[in-house]
Amino acid sequence: MFTSSQSSALPGLGSAAPEFTCESTHGDVTLRSGPPGSWTLLLSHPADHTPVCTTELGSAARLHDEFAARNVGILALSVDSLMDHVKWQTDIEEIYDTRVTFPILSDVDRRIATRFGLIHRFESQDMMVRAAIIIDPEFRIRLVQVYPISVGRSFEELLRVIDALQMADKHGIVTPADWYPGDKVVIRPEMPDAEAEKRYPNGFTRVRDYFRTTKID
Repeated sequence: MFTSSQSSALPGLGSAAPEFTCESTHGDVTLRSGPPGSWTLLLSHPADHTPVCTTELGSAARLHDEFAARNVGILALSVDSLMDHVKWQTDIEEIYDTRVTFPILSDVDRRIATRFGLIHRFESQDMMVRAAIIIDPEFRIRLVQVYPISVGRSFEELLRVIDALQMADKHGIVTPADWYPGDKVVIRPEMPDAEAEKRYPNGFTRVRDYFRTTKID
């Protein structure tokens, strides 16, 4: 029986994502199974055939095109068996009138859950918390978002965070509170004005000496 002593800490931001290989509804899957240069969204869920988890994977399936447009592949993970996953996938597709196009990984021995620190003993002794882990093309952890078992996740927020991370990487900026694509972004405080003027053709607004905003087309 799995015990809480097998739990480990969640991986830190910027750290290398733990490698794994396991069986899934799409055959054997590794962290590097996606196309080169793609991002990965790893979704852990407590159990198959439970209502909140069903709504979450239904939402993820319906937003497939949105994630694909951002070059993001989804991997869903639970401690249930592959047979349970196959049966549950049928439920999800019927309830939400959609197709689950991403793999659902089987982690019956809790090996992946342990590597990613996804079983929190004060929440449950054997089920994973609801975690969303964003992994970049270099296989570095860029976001760890953890919800209790009783609360479903916001997939619109995950899309927003992915947009923010990708924009920050591309343009060397940071995003302010409540940012959405099309809003102004913030120039990093350490960047000299002369460099900012060259890099951001739309110019910038100086709110304070340490606070400059610009618009990215």
